[in-house]
Amino acid sequence: MPFPAAACPHALRSCLPRGTLALLLASAATLPAQAADAEAGFWEREHMLGDPGGLRSRLEDAGVTLTLQETSEVLGNVSGGFRQGAVYEGATLMGVQVDTGKAFGLPGGTFNASAYQIHGRGLSSNNIGNINTVSGIEATRATRLFELWYEQALFDDRVSVRVGQQAADQEFQVSQYGGLFINASFGWPTLAAVDLPSGGPAYPLATPGVRLKVKPREDLAVLLGVYSGDPAPVGENPDPQVRNPSGTSFTLNRGVFVIGEVQYSINGGEDATGLPGTYKVGGWYNSNQFSDQRYANDGLLLADPSSSGVALGRTNNWSLYAVADQMVWRKPGTKDQGIGVFGRITGTTNDRNPVNFFMNVGVTWKGAIPARENDTIGLGIGYAHIGAKARRYDRDVTYFTDASYPIRNSETVLELTYQAQVTPWLIVQPDFQYVFRPAGGVPDPLDPTKRIGDAAIFGLRSTITF
Repeated sequence: MPFPAAACPHALRSCLPRGTLALLLASAATLPAQAADAEAGFWEREHMLGDPGGLRSRLEDAGVTLTLQETSEVLGNVSGGFRQGAVYEGATLMGVQVDTGKAFGLPGGTFNASAYQIHGRGLSSNNIGNINTVSGIEATRATRLFELWYEQALFDDRVSVRVGQQAADQEFQVSQYGGLFINASFGWPTLAAVDLPSGGPAYPLATPGVRLKVKPREDLAVLLGVYSGDPAPVGENPDPQVRNPSGTSFTLNRGVFVIGEVQYSINGGEDATGLPGTYKVGGWYNSNQFSDQRYANDGLLLADPSSSGVALGRTNNWSLYAVADQMVWRKPGTKDQGIGVFGRITGTTNDRNPVNFFMNVGVTWKGAIPARENDTIGLGIGYAHIGAKARRYDRDVTYFTDASYPIRNSETVLELTYQAQVTPWLIVQPDFQYVFRPAGGVPDPLDPTKRIGDAAIFGLRSTITF
């Protein structure tokens, strides 16, 4: 995803983010090639490879935008987790977007296809075992299709309909300022990632669906998405990414996931003098069956050795959420340099969800260092609370086994990060995270007599736009 001068790799739609890989891909595909690439020097061009032979410009003139970007990072926990050490992981993002008006004379249409190749191994899964995943690109190694959709804009772009394989984290529950951060919880919320089947339609698993967007005014938008309820097919492997290894399962018989959101922005116009902000409220519903966190299907407690050991099934699930992004100070004479704050909160029921409450808050400052106006520093906190029924299950285990079993409570992650725009095509981002009570406080799999320790994490990410 080609970035504007101070863009964040995790979040490109607004900077932006996600910070999800997903936003990164989609955003990149929409950014136009720079004709200046052909004339600019190596360190000044928008793309590392420039515009070889004018090919990039000719394709863009024909309505075709190609994207190639590599995100690489080294992350390591010097303390905590169930083991200490460092890992390398990376994701190569590839995309093509076609403006059907330029290409075929069909105005208002956009075709988008994206894929990625994920390599290396993740720190959360290999060293820490936490639920606020350390990196937004962590996933099972694979080369997979991500999104494949067609969008048609109508009525002077006030209405648009998108049909095909999509990821909801591209447009829903997104925080602009939160997209700066590396930890995945600042992208697709941890509550949805943990509670929804296969993590829901979000990186790295998109799913067939339809999205409607209506903008009755410039400052107001209403979005509604209807997707397959589970992006992975049924299978014995517990990893849904293994059950859908290439991203081409296109599941249509796994229930339904519906999400809706209202977005309201202030001071967003070109001539606005006030500080810009965006406020969103929304909710989602999933029709699948979910496991009760405490009771078995025979009415006994799951922890009771005489029970069936099979969780009671509960049909349907839902959540409500709110997101706020607000600039609170802007450097005089600039458009986007200054301090922004964000907050996001989401909640759901206790009986069928391991995580019943999630929130993150933070502050970012673009241009904090003189002469580095395109760099951004940020401090963020993510908090995931374990539901009451899941905590009672832990107490039940202690009761029936007469053993000292930890009672899960919550997990908190603190992240301090600095994103440096070294060149228009290269971003380097040193990062520090601290995870309190990984997974809410669970036994160390290597030593069940103690809990997994709090983890201190250092890392460095680079993003190259080819």
